Amino acid sequence: MSVPSIIVNFKAFRESMHEGAFEIARAAERVSRETGISIGVAPNYIDAYYIAKNFDIPVLLQHVDPVDFGAYTGQIPVESLVLYGFKGSLVNHSERKLRIDEIRRIVSKMNELGLISVVCSSDNMESVALSVLKPSAVAVEPPELIGTGISVSKAKPEVVREAVDPIKRMGNVRVLCGAGITTADDVRKALELGVDGVLLATAVTKSSNPEGKLMELAGAFKF
Repeated sequence: MSVPSIIVNFKAFRESMHEGAFEIARAAERVSRETGISIGVAPNYIDAYYIAKNFDIPVLLQHVDPVDFGAYTGQIPVESLVLYGFKGSLVNHSERKLRIDEIRRIVSKMNELGLISVVCSSDNMESVALSVLKPSAVAVEPPELIGTGISVSKAKPEVVREAVDPIKRMGNVRVLCGAGITTADDVRKALELGVDGVLLATAVTKSSNPEGKLMELAGAFKF
C-alpha cells in the first residue's frame, strides 16, 4: 500500500478521542472518496481498532515498539498491526523519540510485513540519515514548529528542500513534511519544494469543521 498524501496525527487531544476521533475519521473518508486524495489517520491506540474496522481509510498507529510478541508490558509489537488491520505506523515522532537501532529494527520488520513506516525527523541531516534505512517515507518535522501554526514549508523551506533530493535518490522512499502545516497554501508550498505529502495534527484535530479543513487541504493537491 502506498503512503497517504495526507496523514492526520490525532495525538492525545481531547478533541480527537472517542466521538471526536470518529468524526475526524468520517470526514477523512468522505473527503478522500470525493477528491481521490488518499488520507490516512493516526488515532490514539484506544480508538484505532474501531476506526480501522468501520471506516475505509488507512489507519496507522502513532508509535510501535521494537519488540516481538512476548512479555513486554505496555509495548506494541510490530507484528500486532497485521492482526488488527492497521496499515502501518509513525516512527520516531519528536514526542516519542527512539534510538537509531530501535528505528532500524522497526523499519526492517515493517518492510518484511508490507506495512507503511513513516519515520519522523527533525532536520535535513537526520532525514537523509534515516532514509538509508529504507522506510516507506521520511517526514521532516522541525520540533520547534510543531503545533505553532507556523508552517515549515514557509518558515524553514531550506530544511525541506535540502532533504528532498538526497532522500529521493534512495529509491522508493517518499518525503512528507509536517510541523505547522495549517492551510492549503502551506501544502502547496510544501509540494513546490518537492515533497509527496504532509503529516499534520492541530489543523484538523482542533478545527471546528474537520471535513471542511480536510477538503481545503486536499484541494492543494489539485493545483
